[in-house]
Amino acid sequence: MPTPSPKVLVPAADLCAFSAALLEKGGLSAEHARTTAEVFVWAARRGVDSHGIARVPAYLDLLDKGVANAAPRIVVESSAPAAAVLDADRAPGPVALTAAADEAVTRARSTGVAAVGVRRTVHTGAIGYYVSRIAEQGLIGIGFVAGMPNMGYTGAKGAAVATSPLAVAVPTAPGSRHAPPLLDMATATVALGKIRQAKASGSPLPEGAAATEDGTPTTDPERAVMPLPLGGAKGSGMSLAFELLTSVLVGAPIFAAFHSDDPAGRRHRQNALLLAVDPAAFGAADVFTEDVEATLDTLKGLPVADGAEGVFYPGERSAAVAAGRGERGIPVAPKVWRELTERAQQLGVVPPEAAE
Repeated sequence: MPTPSPKVLVPAADLCAFSAALLEKGGLSAEHARTTAEVFVWAARRGVDSHGIARVPAYLDLLDKGVANAAPRIVVESSAPAAAVLDADRAPGPVALTAAADEAVTRARSTGVAAVGVRRTVHTGAIGYYVSRIAEQGLIGIGFVAGMPNMGYTGAKGAAVATSPLAVAVPTAPGSRHAPPLLDMATATVALGKIRQAKASGSPLPEGAAATEDGTPTTDPERAVMPLPLGGAKGSGMSLAFELLTSVLVGAPIFAAFHSDDPAGRRHRQNALLLAVDPAAFGAADVFTEDVEATLDTLKGLPVADGAEGVFYPGERSAAVAAGRGERGIPVAPKVWRELTERAQQLGVVPPEAAE
């Protein structure tokens, strides 16, 4: 077999500036391009390459086709101090959800708890970024997203609901040796990208992970077209609940419209809900973070099971990956780097120096 080409290493700051330059050439304002690039590079640093800078060419296409709005008129609507709806006007998800996270933090500072719904955005990216942004301000961040149906639903035939994700980030004490806990998960057993990777490598898929077009479970990557819900009915129920908590709540239903006879119901869009919870509203904030530390210390002190690498909390290992990639540079797959440099040539952007 041919030896695979080595990945190139690019410093995170250079990769962010490069991605931002490409997105700005694609039509975004300098501010929105930088915000979007920061979300991509955050994911790439943590090893979530499916949501990293590999997304730049796809976003350029979304902008070029008008699916994403390069000059959105974002409006925040509110009739209550602790709640708001951000109408994204089809802005790229990183732009809309970053603004929503900041809005939630501002409101939660005075109300204790705040929720900001996001209506009519396009591909939210790694939602762990937005809840982590909230946690960086000392607040608990919680996020839900609903999108276009691309996953099976227990008992239904064909694609029925979305692989809707959930993310929760909890702040730790300043100077803590623990990275903030970050739970970031989809309601699917495997990501669509994993199915594509299995198809490319010819590797069988795990039992109960994917299905054919009519919803029949299969381990054959050539026949698999969609993931199955995590835990069967549990993942199905979570996805439907997230549709109710986001799309229906903000007055922009996706599920019902997608399964209707209206062709417009299949136009790509996503909705979200971000919550910020101020620990100070429930007691002393410093006591809360001390107890978070004690909880993580207790978990890390549990006996390690035979054959296990260790006991880890959500987000711990990806934070370690981020630290390492921050020092050494972010590895970029040859295919992705080729796509990026080709787009750079087309748009007149100079790529950064990269090392193998």
